Amino acid sequence: MPRPLRLTINVIVSVALTFLGLLFVTFIIGRVVPIDPVLAIVGDRAPEHVVERVRIELGLDLPLYQQFVIYVGNVLQGDLGESVLTARPVLDDIKRVFPATLELASVATLLGVLFGIPMGVLAAVNQGRWPDQVIRVVGLLGYSIPVFWLGLMGLLLFYATWDLVPGPGRLDFIYDDMIDPVTGVILIDSAMAGEWDIFWNAVSHVILPASILGYFSLAYISRMTRSFMLEQLSQEYITTARVKGVKEWRVIWVHALGNVRIPLVTVIALSYANLLEGSVLTEIVFAWPGLGFYLTQSLLNADMNAVLGSTMVVGAVFIGINMLSDLLYKLLDPRAR
Repeated sequence: MPRPLRLTINVIVSVALTFLGLLFVTFIIGRVVPIDPVLAIVGDRAPEHVVERVRIELGLDLPLYQQFVIYVGNVLQGDLGESVLTARPVLDDIKRVFPATLELASVATLLGVLFGIPMGVLAAVNQGRWPDQVIRVVGLLGYSIPVFWLGLMGLLLFYATWDLVPGPGRLDFIYDDMIDPVTGVILIDSAMAGEWDIFWNAVSHVILPASILGYFSLAYISRMTRSFMLEQLSQEYITTARVKGVKEWRVIWVHALGNVRIPLVTVIALSYANLLEGSVLTEIVFAWPGLGFYLTQSLLNADMNAVLGSTMVVGAVFIGINMLSDLLYKLLDPRAR
């Protein structure tokens, strides 16, 4: 069998097994939580015969292995069940709310990359001196401060006290439903439609939650960049370049950082995936109508179909981003092919 074909088959099998494991985990979660999905649908005052009839209709009277087979089959057909909270298919709900999370996490990751990489480089170049100490403290605070507290303090200062940013939400209410949701990402849809008032209003709303979420991405990226750069700056080729008279900025930003970009791809990809999954508290604080907010509301209302569907989407995103980072790694580094 040709090597490229063998590698392709290995990747497909690995992804299939990982996704199957994800389905198994979500299935078990749905069975061990102390929430009866039948009572969540019919209410705890429904007659016993109604409860039993709905249980049979949902297939919950079958053995667990049969339930799992049915569950996998439904998911592969795109059927994540119906939400008790919205009375709509869970997949439709996720399609509606996920672009908001994608928008928030993308802007946060962009901020984390734009500030985190230069900070990491600066810290490595000044190892042991005051710039390094300051940047390390900033990163440490990013790991230590609870995101919900930082979000509340941000709203208190920048919104309630100084009135520098608008309040929670994605848009002012006067702009609601004024843009056709082509992609669901307001920044893109408003720019495509040429509605620049709506675009800048969306920017003003996203900047504070994205900055707070991006701070945690910045802490991770700057720390890893510093570590990678310290390793590269100690290599012989850096010493050789300096001896040959290569300008210092070129040694740092071209030679050293050029070799760091490959492992940084994985770091940025994992940071992005973590922000897509970890934006729950930020979305709650800022009333951001994304997947995290939807997941929380579903959990509080015992809407297990929505909870499991959201969990599965987050897991699938992790799998997809990891595959993409592996692909980019191989494209950037021929030695990894």
